[in-house]
Amino acid sequence: MPPSKPITERQRRWLKRQVHHLKPVVIVGQHGLSDPVLNEIGLALDHHELIKVKIAAGDRDERDALASEIAERTAGALIDRIGHTAAFYRANPKKRQPLALPVD
Repeated sequence: MPPSKPITERQRRWLKRQVHHLKPVVIVGQHGLSDPVLNEIGLALDHHELIKVKIAAGDRDERDALASEIAERTAGALIDRIGHTAAFYRANPKKRQPLALPVD
């Protein structure tokens, strides 16, 4: 999957406000990041564009590594990670009503 266009800091702040009220749609469990889990994250990003993923890993470094790997392997942007929850964004121009990011 080709990498998505980088988002600006202003867009990142806007996305953080939008994702705040959302619930996690995918949970990365004790077995780690498998291909089926990545496929589900990809499908969720296609459908929603902006999602939260709960990462049930041991320590902060593991969660950071998993969040970075998810962003890299799904061609999405890591918006924020607080505790066990990470937020990701990937634009989907084919979506009927795509998210309208603020323009800088």
